[in-house]
Amino acid sequence: FDKIKDADFAPAFDRGMADQLKEIDAIANSAEAPSFDNTILALERSGRILARSTSTFFNLISTDTNPVRQKLMQEYAPKMSAHRDAINLDPKLFARIKTLYGQRDKLGLDAEGVRLVERYYTDFVRGGANLSDAQKTRLKAINAELAELGAKFSENVLEEVKESAIVVDSKAELDGLSDERIAAAAEAAKARKLEGKYLLTLLNTTGQPPETDLTNRALREKLHKASVARNSRGNAFDNTELVSKVVTLRTERAKMQGYPSYAAYVLDDATAKNPEAANSMLGQPARAAVPKAK
Repeated sequence: FDKIKDADFAPAFDRGMADQLKEIDAIANSAEAPSFDNTILALERSGRILARSTSTFFNLISTDTNPVRQKLMQEYAPKMSAHRDAINLDPKLFARIKTLYGQRDKLGLDAEGVRLVERYYTDFVRGGANLSDAQKTRLKAINAELAELGAKFSENVLEEVKESAIVVDSKAELDGLSDERIAAAAEAAKARKLEGKYLLTLLNTTGQPPETDLTNRALREKLHKASVARNSRGNAFDNTELVSKVVTLRTERAKMQGYPSYAAYVLDDATAKNPEAANSMLGQPARAAVPKAK
């Protein structure tokens, strides 16, 4: 990773998407009858440059981001979405997959091969392959907007974590914390040019680890309130309106696919299969926990 330059990602993304679309075009427009090798395995082998570059990029942006990487994320999220749609909504490609899906038990495949055919068919259907042309056009717009909103959401979360860090004036207020944690708080403050102070940075969780050990109740309360109020304080990083847009768009997309809600769409391809089953399972520990809490 130390040898990777941020400037290398954009051309790698562009080349990777262009190369994969050429590969997809060759698969979709092949004169040969669809087979497991020339369609499913060919799809498996496509997009290797894009896969390598994106897996590296997302690894870095989730663990060691910077303004350049955040800008790349904002720029390429909708482009990547459009790229996925160009593949998932290709009618010729889906026709080949659909043919193989209908013949999957007669192709002489092992269980893994059959499962792979089924997975591709399911993914393409869930990606909108069976929609009308008008619906596909709307789906592309929804997916592009969701990609932009998702990138902005992640950026806001990161910035709000920095913004919400708690500045502590004296070591005495940190009573209960280990020497190592106090030293880390001092270093964090020093990094932000807050010499002589201490900084309690927030993790991306509701409960913050120092709450367990701090003896100062007022500081524990301040830390907890800062944690639960993140991205909903009406500042530049407030995600409230953004989340509302995401929920609305996800609902529209799910209903377009014939599901009553986004939860139903997601869970249809999961173990629970439907929201009722998921809620029933989540309710089991609640029924045992509530009397115990009381």
